Amino acid sequence: MNGPSLVIDPAEQRLLERFYFHEARLLDNRQYRQWLQLLCADIRYVMPARVNVQVDNRARGQEDMISVERELESGDSMGCPHREENFLLLQLRAERAYKINSWSENPPARTRRIVGNIELMARNSSTVSVLSNFHLYYARPGSDNLVYSGQRRDTLRDTPDGLRVAQREVIMDYADIPWPTLGLLF
Repeated sequence: MNGPSLVIDPAEQRLLERFYFHEARLLDNRQYRQWLQLLCADIRYVMPARVNVQVDNRARGQEDMISVERELESGDSMGCPHREENFLLLQLRAERAYKINSWSENPPARTRRIVGNIELMARNSSTVSVLSNFHLYYARPGSDNLVYSGQRRDTLRDTPDGLRVAQREVIMDYADIPWPTLGLLF
C-alpha cells in the first residue's frame, strides 16, 4: 500500500472514519461479539514481527534503502509473525473474555484506542484498502500502564450490512516488545 492516498469526497472519508471509530468503541467497551460482526468470515489477521535491519547501502539514494517493508517478518517472507489468525481463532480469543476461568483478564484490562490518519489507498468494485494509525492505551490493575502504537493496513469489503474487515495487517512500531501481552485486538 505504498504511494499516495486516493482523493475522496468528504462523505466517503467520514464513512471510513465512522467505521474505525465505531470499531474502537466496541473494543474499548469489551463488546467483542459485536466487534466480530465487523469481520468477514474469511478474514486474515496478521501481525508481522519487526526486526532491526541494517541500511541497504546498495540502494543508496533510493527509498528502498530505509524501507519499513525490509523490517517486517511474516509468513510470506520466511519469517515468523507474532500473530497470523483467521476468523475462528479471533472468535476463540474474543470468547475467552467471557469464560469463568479467564484469570489473566480478571479484572479486565482497561483500554482506549485512538485511531487516526485514515487514508483510502486503493479501491475496486467491492473492496477498499485503507491505512490507519493507532495508539492503544492499556491499563491493568496492579501493573504498569502501557501504550502500544502502530499502523493497520486493512482491506475492507463492502457488504449489504456495511463495511467489513476482510484483511488486517498490524504493523507495530517496535522491534522489541517488552510488554506483557500481544493478545490485544488491534
